[in-house]
Amino acid sequence: MHRFLFLLCTFSAFGTPLREQVEQLISGSATASRAFWGIQVTDPSNGRTVFESNSGHYFIPASNTKLFSTALALLRLGPGYRFTTTITAQIAIDTQGHIRGDVTFVGAGDPNLSPRDIPYHKGPITGNALRAVDDLADQLLQNGVRVIDGDVIGDDTIWPWDPYPEGWAIDDAVSEDGAPVSALTINDNRMKVHLRPGKPGDPATVSCDPPLPYYFFHNGVRTGSRDSLVHIAIDRAPGSREIVIRGTLPAGNDGISEYIAIDDPALFAAGALRDALIGRGIVVRGHAVARHRGADSARGKADGVVLASHQSPPLVESLRVINKVSQNLHAEMVLRETARVLGGDGSRQLGLDALQSLLGEIGVPKEEYRFEDGSGLSRLNLVTPQMVSRLLAYMYGSQYKTEWVSFLPIGGEDGTLEKRFSTLAGAARIQAKTGSLSHVAALSGYATTRSGAVLSFSIMANNFNGPASEIRAVIDKIAIAIANLE
Repeated sequence: MHRFLFLLCTFSAFGTPLREQVEQLISGSATASRAFWGIQVTDPSNGRTVFESNSGHYFIPASNTKLFSTALALLRLGPGYRFTTTITAQIAIDTQGHIRGDVTFVGAGDPNLSPRDIPYHKGPITGNALRAVDDLADQLLQNGVRVIDGDVIGDDTIWPWDPYPEGWAIDDAVSEDGAPVSALTINDNRMKVHLRPGKPGDPATVSCDPPLPYYFFHNGVRTGSRDSLVHIAIDRAPGSREIVIRGTLPAGNDGISEYIAIDDPALFAAGALRDALIGRGIVVRGHAVARHRGADSARGKADGVVLASHQSPPLVESLRVINKVSQNLHAEMVLRETARVLGGDGSRQLGLDALQSLLGEIGVPKEEYRFEDGSGLSRLNLVTPQMVSRLLAYMYGSQYKTEWVSFLPIGGEDGTLEKRFSTLAGAARIQAKTGSLSHVAALSGYATTRSGAVLSFSIMANNFNGPASEIRAVIDKIAIAIANLE
């Protein structure tokens, strides 16, 4: 039996004290009743605790971590900050359109060199995966480039090459959720793999988008009978560019698509640009190569003559994407760029140091948390619901309150909450960030009560061993109970 400690339990929803509702919801689920729960509800207008349970205990926050990295970027960089991606050469174009040397694709940390529409709107990402690359290639052509003697260099040396933070699992690197972190990121550092069945017994067909020869595919997927089940497994050994796909697709199936991560984003971007230039009739005599830098080395020489450039939308739009759809890679990127702009080298550690400084300013002692990344994919992160609620209260009182609240998914409407709260009245009065890992679920944000008051809340469940959907359902009902406080 759980022992809950609550403060100010006179608050009630529809006449039933919130304490009783929470107890009933948790005890009514076999999975939830054996999990470890932490809850903090605060009035952000005065910092008063409305309700708490285990709020000073440590929890793995999963993607609730993004609340911290996006708050840091918003406060330190400002909503209007922009990234400028360039293509440069050390030697100017001669009168025949000839570049006698290399061209360098210089990454500047822009997370949205992709077909994603900005500003954010719900729905799938469609369109040309290499839209940004094609635009830059068009600029080179329009600026008179006809021959490149050297290589096309993908340069991400604005930050140290540290693609995988501490605490990420080894299999994270295969899927788009664990795409490696690079200052030169194209199409979210991912490739879509399409699998289509043939006749029973035949191998399935494999195709990729974008259709670049980056990975070698071992296709072990076979077409089953029409009543067989879909079963697909995708794997890549660390350090390898060989993708192994196994499984079965039923005959007559429409096929499936899966995203896989690109292991060297700068090399992939260089290859994509080289291919785009050749496709426009530009002669490229060299190869696609990547330029990274180690933690102790200086940034590569990427200055020179600017041949093409691309400016990002304002940072506020990128931060909204991060929290609405829980974009891991983008959260890592803004953490590193914040570190660079603040005078560091763009490293993950200096980004975390900047976060520690911010949390100190708002009164959160360093003993209350541990962060190893900006996205929450690390299993080593630890927070308390109490300090999450403190951040939420602080941001609600900041000069960027309107922008900040707009980043959060709305219950039953968009982002990672679009398909949640579907049967619960009052869902749209919840704006909150989700969090999900194996045995971890979280929801933190704001609830507007029936009287119009706004409360910040953090609900976390760790160490459950059952369907995550069952835990999420309990979390959603607790959130609605908070919104129904009188």
